[in-house]
Amino acid sequence: MPSLPDSIADFLRGKRIAVAGVSRNGREAANFIFRKLRDSGYEALPVNPAAREVEHVPCFPDLVSIPGTVDGVVIATHPKVSVELVRQCLEQGIRRVWFHRSFGQGSVSEEAVQECQAHGLSCIVGGCPLMYLEPVDGAHRCFRWWLRWRQRIPG
Repeated sequence: MPSLPDSIADFLRGKRIAVAGVSRNGREAANFIFRKLRDSGYEALPVNPAAREVEHVPCFPDLVSIPGTVDGVVIATHPKVSVELVRQCLEQGIRRVWFHRSFGQGSVSEEAVQECQAHGLSCIVGGCPLMYLEPVDGAHRCFRWWLRWRQRIPG
């Protein structure tokens, strides 16, 4: 695998990563990200205000409810929720944010990205951690190539 872009390598160096947007039905992009992080040795922390448990793991209603330090947050929610999650990151001292997006808008909100930039948060706009966590499946390897070619993710 080629070397990782600096922003992605920095994000993935963290060990406690919250995943906002997980679902009880388990079929959302956030759930796949949550599972891959957990299976790759990260302490993955599911976030969904409507779920007490996701995939047999206690779920947090928001970032403020997570005890201890969180190294980064993958936001895989509706874009309307993204800016509130960024504000929670600021409140909790979380300095790394990854806005999930494959096609279309994904979780990206211009207001949320501007909030990150205004407060010096490391902000990855687009793509998915599954494109970088080994072993990378064929579909995500193709997505990584295509999104990089389209200049929609770093590197």
